[in-house]
Amino acid sequence: MFQDAIERFARVVTTHNRLVILAVLVLTAGVAFGIVQDQGEIDQGIDEDAIGETDVYAATEYIDERYGDDEDGDDPALADVYVIGDGESVLEREALLSAIEYQRTVTADETVADALAEDGVNGAPNLIAAALLDDASTDLDAQYEAIESASDAELEEAIATALDGGEEAAFFMPATYEGGATHADGFRMTFAFADAADDDPATAGPGFEIEQALFDHAAEYDSPAIYAEGQPVWAELNQQLLTELAWLIVPAVLALLLVILGFAYRDLTDVLIGFTGTVVALVWTAGLMGWMGLLNQTTALIAPILVAALSIDFGFHVFMRYRERRGPAEAIRSALSRSTAAVSVAFVLVTVTAAIGFLSNQFSPVPLIRDLGVAITLGVIAALVIFTTLVPALKVSADGLWERFGFDRRKTALGKGRHLSRVLGVGATLAQKAPVAVVAVALIAGLAGGVAFAELDREAWQEFDPEDVPDWQTQLPGPMAIESHESDLVDQLSYVQANFQTDQAGFAEGGSGYTTMLVGGDGVDIGSAEGMAAVAAGHEAAGAADDVVLTRNGEADVVSVLTVMEAVAAEDEAFAETLEAADTTGDDVPDEDVAAVLDELFEVAPEEASVVVERTDEGTYASTLVQVPASQAFGSDRAAVMNGIADEMEADSGLSVTAVGVGTFNEAEMGEIASGIVWTLLIAMAGVLGALALVYRFVHGSLALGAITVVPIALALGLVFGGMYLAGQPLTMVTALLVSITIGLGIDYNIHLSDRFCQELERGLDAATALREAVTGTGGALLGSAVTSGGAFSLLILVPEPQMTSFGLIVALALGVSFLLSVFVLPSLLWLWVEYGDSDVATSRTDAVSGE
Repeated sequence: MFQDAIERFARVVTTHNRLVILAVLVLTAGVAFGIVQDQGEIDQGIDEDAIGETDVYAATEYIDERYGDDEDGDDPALADVYVIGDGESVLEREALLSAIEYQRTVTADETVADALAEDGVNGAPNLIAAALLDDASTDLDAQYEAIESASDAELEEAIATALDGGEEAAFFMPATYEGGATHADGFRMTFAFADAADDDPATAGPGFEIEQALFDHAAEYDSPAIYAEGQPVWAELNQQLLTELAWLIVPAVLALLLVILGFAYRDLTDVLIGFTGTVVALVWTAGLMGWMGLLNQTTALIAPILVAALSIDFGFHVFMRYRERRGPAEAIRSALSRSTAAVSVAFVLVTVTAAIGFLSNQFSPVPLIRDLGVAITLGVIAALVIFTTLVPALKVSADGLWERFGFDRRKTALGKGRHLSRVLGVGATLAQKAPVAVVAVALIAGLAGGVAFAELDREAWQEFDPEDVPDWQTQLPGPMAIESHESDLVDQLSYVQANFQTDQAGFAEGGSGYTTMLVGGDGVDIGSAEGMAAVAAGHEAAGAADDVVLTRNGEADVVSVLTVMEAVAAEDEAFAETLEAADTTGDDVPDEDVAAVLDELFEVAPEEASVVVERTDEGTYASTLVQVPASQAFGSDRAAVMNGIADEMEADSGLSVTAVGVGTFNEAEMGEIASGIVWTLLIAMAGVLGALALVYRFVHGSLALGAITVVPIALALGLVFGGMYLAGQPLTMVTALLVSITIGLGIDYNIHLSDRFCQELERGLDAATALREAVTGTGGALLGSAVTSGGAFSLLILVPEPQMTSFGLIVALALGVSFLLSVFVLPSLLWLWVEYGDSDVATSRTDAVSGE
């Protein structure tokens, strides 16, 4: 019944080809209108309940509960702007005046002024002006006048007074600045706004329009340069990079596709029809995503890439099966109708099983991954529709036109040539001679690769360093050269990343400037020598980790109960005596009567003490915090370094220490994502296995054949994981998609081959001949698809953006592995199925296998 329906549908498409073309074009116009709908938002986070059981999340909640401020939700959104000198000091009079002039300009801009908080402007020039006026509440005009009219000596004295190394001044100055000096490479200014555009305190900002206004006004200054941090910076850099990459990648991809498709098809008309089908499928994919609110920067990039790969594969099967099936005297319509019906069965199976694989991502804890799963599924459905309707209809029309002009449109299928048929036929030969050995070797390789999954590095995202561009890419001719990394904007970004702390808050308080070490918190009294030893170990370990920890003149500005004690002791002589008496070793760390020291600290400076120490109602001390300043430098492995500091603190004290920061939180997320991948894998494999078993039982009379078709997919997953490990590729939120990608692509190749094998058996061929027909005929189409799509994806390695490089490498690897397994391992599984199978098709051919 199913086969009859498919055949009737194929006859309608090839008989009424002009009507089909018109209908598809009209539908395309309607679907494409979805592209102009409002783009969906990108949610790159992870479901909160998915990480609720992790130590980092528990510590974050603990800190928020015990140290949180009741007014935490009312904190203003901050935007940072930097003044950067090009070899000149930014503490010169003219540079300071330019900075305040910029402040006056942006605060006069309605976009900024309407949202600016009261007294929302601050920075190094404002501190200096306040020192000159001895008044911090004056307006910007008065501050400008004070700096402009001050004598050189007065200005230098004000600089030394205002920037003497205090905490506030240190935040506004770069790490290389020495407190009180009159020379600095740059400084920071902050603009505070009443409301954040994002409810997430860790990523909250004033909004794109405000940041854009700050960015646009900053562009008017070049000596010194003014750099406004925020979304517009990355938008500008991404636009520059995308333009350059388009010149670098698109010509290379088009040239590669032209060469490969030209060789595979050896026919310009088929190449153009295939391209047309792929383009229309991509339009449908984007349109459907738009209608469903799934179209955003990430889905619009990843989903079309995969749909293009699948479309190229479908195109190869349409054209190559037609070439195989058209007889010497057969008409175009009848031959294309039969061949389209034959491949459509596999197309439907591929679509159903690929959809199961991609939709299994709905169990992922990452909303972006869930959206991508739906988006790619829509693309697969679009490809099915286009390559069973529009492409066959165009093929009938084009070939009919050519033959009316006397051109013979009969061509040899790829894989049926003398040389390729020998290579592809190796799979059939091995299947007949040593099927068990082939399967055993594949299983061992797949299992070894699967073991490597546990050893993969895990990162939330691979950071893109604009300066990390290979030299050869900068030396290419004309617009193909990558030059965006050489811009002033990148230089300014890199300077800020290397020299300034992100903010003055830890992750638990909604910032990323500090990684917070939570010491204790599990009922242990940290008012002891062990508690202070843990804090001291944190200081020492942070000072030695200068590749991630932000240091100022070689020292890490760690904030802890020890630094609070030191500051209070400098102001209170009685407390200084108590602290000295408690330090029996002379290392400035109290090791005797620690609880008494803390008691006095809370009496003398309760507000300062409560920020870093938790005192219970009973008067004991349950936990303490050590704040380690984190660098913004590209490529820094925060999680490993910060967890290493926590480990050293635990080793020296025996107390529990948990590092809470952007890096450790991301690591916890990736741990849950890795668990989610396992569940996705199991759900997808179970779904595909069940679907194929039922369909193959219905279509070919064998449940076992469905299971056999799934085996190479599991092996492909293992080999891809192993390849990632060998290539040093990490597991990220984006590369986590490789599970469903490998299943989707692998099932495509395997279904085409196993379905073709069964079709040949049903046509009356013996098992050996049917297997050779499948691996040379359908295997040829698979080869063309794998080489074309894999080659295109491999060109993403040229992109100096690590996330895209990894993605391209992994997909190309998945395509190559899936092809090799389908052509050289699956035949052995099919041969064993014929020998020991349970279906009517298999058992009816047993005599042919045995030679009786």
